[in-house]
Amino acid sequence: MLLELNNIFKWVNQGGKRIYLLSDINLKVEEGEFISIMGPSGSGKSTLLNVIGMLDGFQEGEYNFLGESVHSMKEKNRSKLYKEYIGFVFQAYHLIDELTVYENIETPLLYKNVKSSERKALVADMLDRFNMVGKKDLFPSQLSGGQQQLVGVARALIAKPKLILADEPTGNLNSKQSEEIMQLFKELNQEGVTIIQATHSETNAAYGSRVIHLLDGRRDQQ
Repeated sequence: MLLELNNIFKWVNQGGKRIYLLSDINLKVEEGEFISIMGPSGSGKSTLLNVIGMLDGFQEGEYNFLGESVHSMKEKNRSKLYKEYIGFVFQAYHLIDELTVYENIETPLLYKNVKSSERKALVADMLDRFNMVGKKDLFPSQLSGGQQQLVGVARALIAKPKLILADEPTGNLNSKQSEEIMQLFKELNQEGVTIIQATHSETNAAYGSRVIHLLDGRRDQQ
């Protein structure tokens, strides 16, 4: 078992009322699964991914990741777990503007203290895989939306995470680029990487081996 969420509730208080972002979510994910989370805007897809990715906390429930209880962990240990095992692909890229393409892709390796010669080889490999060799010294602002997304994906993959979380990973791409990214996810999944994606797209969702529907922060048993 890679991860397990038990009875997760997350809410915000607005005008003295509780607004539930996630309501009684239960989810078990085995290693090597490819899961698509679908639902309308505001259904809680991104919130759920952020909870799984340890970027967001929650008020009630339990979260176990590789047998460790995330909910009772210190922030420092949670962050270490996240950096060790999880790669995130955001719709809004989240690239670091002051860093070049090369440096953005390299960032996760610095957290993992990978030595310099190995970093060079891994980044070169990624640049090659994404046909970005000629763009390695450019800054994010000099790239198109599609190219920025590719850099985001390359950065998520470089540290060989056990789990990739993708939030609308093809939201800003044309159909050809979307298909390339989804094919890449499929290959990675076949190599054993677990993938959980939030998507509006039926086409993208179909790449998953299992689809989970959310509605108003709870699982919609369709």
